Amino acid sequence: MRSQTAKADMRAWLCCCLVTFAGAAVAQDETPLDILFIAVDDLNDWVGVLAGHPQARTPHIDRLAARGMTFTNAHSPSPLCNPARTALLTGLRPATSGVYDNGPDWRELDVFAGLPTLPRYFRDHRYRTFGAGKVFHGHTFAPEGFAGLNDPLAWDAFYPSLQRQLPEEITPARRPANGNPFGNAFDWSAVYAEDTAMADGQVTTWVTRQIRAETGSPRFIAAGIYRPHLPWYLPQKYFDMHPLEQVQLPEIIADDLDDVPAVAAADAFQSRQWHDWIVGEGRWREGVQAYLASVSFADEMVGWLIDALDESGRADRTIIVLWGDHGFHLGEKQRWRKSTLWEESTHVPLIVVAPGVTTPGGRISRPVSLMDLYPTLAELAGLAVPKHVEGQSLVPLMENPSVAWDRPAVITYGFQNHAVRSEQYRYIRYSDGSEELYDHESDPHEWTNLASSPAYVDTKSELARWLPERNAAAL
Repeated sequence: MRSQTAKADMRAWLCCCLVTFAGAAVAQDETPLDILFIAVDDLNDWVGVLAGHPQARTPHIDRLAARGMTFTNAHSPSPLCNPARTALLTGLRPATSGVYDNGPDWRELDVFAGLPTLPRYFRDHRYRTFGAGKVFHGHTFAPEGFAGLNDPLAWDAFYPSLQRQLPEEITPARRPANGNPFGNAFDWSAVYAEDTAMADGQVTTWVTRQIRAETGSPRFIAAGIYRPHLPWYLPQKYFDMHPLEQVQLPEIIADDLDDVPAVAAADAFQSRQWHDWIVGEGRWREGVQAYLASVSFADEMVGWLIDALDESGRADRTIIVLWGDHGFHLGEKQRWRKSTLWEESTHVPLIVVAPGVTTPGGRISRPVSLMDLYPTLAELAGLAVPKHVEGQSLVPLMENPSVAWDRPAVITYGFQNHAVRSEQYRYIRYSDGSEELYDHESDPHEWTNLASSPAYVDTKSELARWLPERNAAAL
């Protein structure tokens, strides 16, 4: 009798253990995933997975793409740092907030009062948040730019500090090192330093420590990589990866600006002085080399982050997002830098790795916006999307790339200047009512403006309905 009772007790105990174990497993599975949020400044589509330039060398970004899904038609909400990052991180479009350029400090504006930024939203929902480098807007041109426009309430820890986003960069002894007449903002040069000593090296090293650390979950970790933002100061080995005599220049045509509106061809959006100097001095190939080298350096930083995540043992419990804040011209349409509404300025890399959701090596050609990152990450984390957020979650697209998706990407630069990018077309309307229209199926370089053709009246009308109804006054 005792034996039977003991056996019954043992069976009950084992069942209890199994139930407890199963419950623990379920609880563990329901623990929110960590998030690794990688921002790369001024990175256009010159990465291997997007084939924007045949000589781009980005093996680490490419291997990240092999793990998740690449949005091949992703676009910035604005082709300039502050409005792009403010829009992405707050959830409000530039046309809604009035942040159109690098001047306004979003933290001082009433329109953002009480609205949580993306990292703050995760911190408010019990994520531990760590950040470093250029996440919100900031620059290295002068000490006053190091602090940037960070959200001090968004982070449990930030490097170098909550009051300073960017470490001081290693620079040549004499600047501008390339001899340009415009100053340090358009400079490039090799510097003799280890990767870890560079500002991005310092930022990335700190972030890798947080990734490897046993600090509890869930965590939101942001790495803001500054290159390939100007000035292009890099260790010599990255220039050596792109031999000058072999560098290929972007494809252009001489009369590219002949059919664009006067407002677009003029210097109001972006001065052509840089292009005139670089062509006149025969330095175009050098500039392209320096940008390619900077992209390769940024890619190395991405590699450090991926390796650290793999070593941590939490890669299968981490959502990874890599994005560039806007594109970059390197002589196309006689422009350098960004600040236009053309493809070179708005097209960006966007890669999402979401365990159990994304298909490894997947590619999605539907037009999407960086505005969609806030609601996407909220949904992936099982959180409600804040009502103020103007983007749309990409989770349905990631789960089913064939799902109905008729939304184009909308890009804004300055008051009442907008571009609408669908899967096939780019439509631009400027504040004076002038227009551009390009068919990317037949004209991927946007060389032929179709806006004046009667055959495209309906196409323009369809795209124009996506233009922002609200255009806040410039601040």
